[in-house]
Amino acid sequence: MNLRVFYHDKCFDGACSASLFTRFHRQCIGTAAGYEYRGLLHKAGGLFDESAFSPEENAIVDFKYSPSPLITWWFDHHRSAFQTPEELAQFEAQQADGSKSMRHFFDPTYTSCTSFIAHIGKTRFGFDVSGLEDLIYWADIVDGAKYESAKAAVEMGEPAMKLTMVIESSSDPDLVPRIIPLLTEMSLQQVLDQPFLQELVEPLLAKHRTEIELIRSRAQLVDGAIFFDITDKPTEGYSKFIPYYLHPDATYTVGLSKSSFRTKISVGTNPWTTRPVSELIDLSKICERYGGGGHARVGAISFPLDQADDARRAAAEIVAELRRG
Repeated sequence: MNLRVFYHDKCFDGACSASLFTRFHRQCIGTAAGYEYRGLLHKAGGLFDESAFSPEENAIVDFKYSPSPLITWWFDHHRSAFQTPEELAQFEAQQADGSKSMRHFFDPTYTSCTSFIAHIGKTRFGFDVSGLEDLIYWADIVDGAKYESAKAAVEMGEPAMKLTMVIESSSDPDLVPRIIPLLTEMSLQQVLDQPFLQELVEPLLAKHRTEIELIRSRAQLVDGAIFFDITDKPTEGYSKFIPYYLHPDATYTVGLSKSSFRTKISVGTNPWTTRPVSELIDLSKICERYGGGGHARVGAISFPLDQADDARRAAAEIVAELRRG
């Protein structure tokens, strides 16, 4: 029996979560003959294609809840994990009656889904996480935006940051599934040193430098909130720390971008802001109003490519709200 692992695509924590879950499942459960990986992205409309689920066994990590009975395992840490109240009620009922309490796990207090899976695996199933500390540490740093400074985040000195750049930028659907098994078998530097990744790094760093200059030319800081629109320069991803690198006094940023499959509003809080936490706005709640979601300090909303005008109107409303706040 093969286990199909669905993970948050174009996301370092998503890839790390898939790798850590695989090692946990192989070590502690041992029912799978092999593992397959399928990336999931937040798109306008339906998030899941039920026909992609295996009739044997499926896991979803670092992504929203699916009520499908085909989902055997689920781990998530996003505040906006449930798309409807009915999904939340189903999850809570299954936890209460015990039918999924040892297979479906949710806790939004965890910085990364990787660290959440490690905790559940260790405390509930006796999973041995020795040798994985560096992976868990960097998943928390990257997903929690816990870099020591915007300079450290944008200048990408660490292998985890370069891997994040590759994972977030690649348009090759086979790339991240090649990376996932390596993440728990070797150090992050050893993963980065793989020839198939090394050939991507320098071109992506050049693209990264171009994106810094593009955002520099577009970003406007008004009343503590940055806004920029780069939809005329399609990109599969950019460093969300660039706005704070350019405008360190900002509290929030709202970025409008376009990729091959969506128009995206990215909303974030400056990880290095000096404003008290009690004064900060919960961005997940704002994003949920427009069909998106995320965490309290970072979130996103996806629109179909033919609804760019709707995305611009939503972005304008959000940035106006943040500037008032």
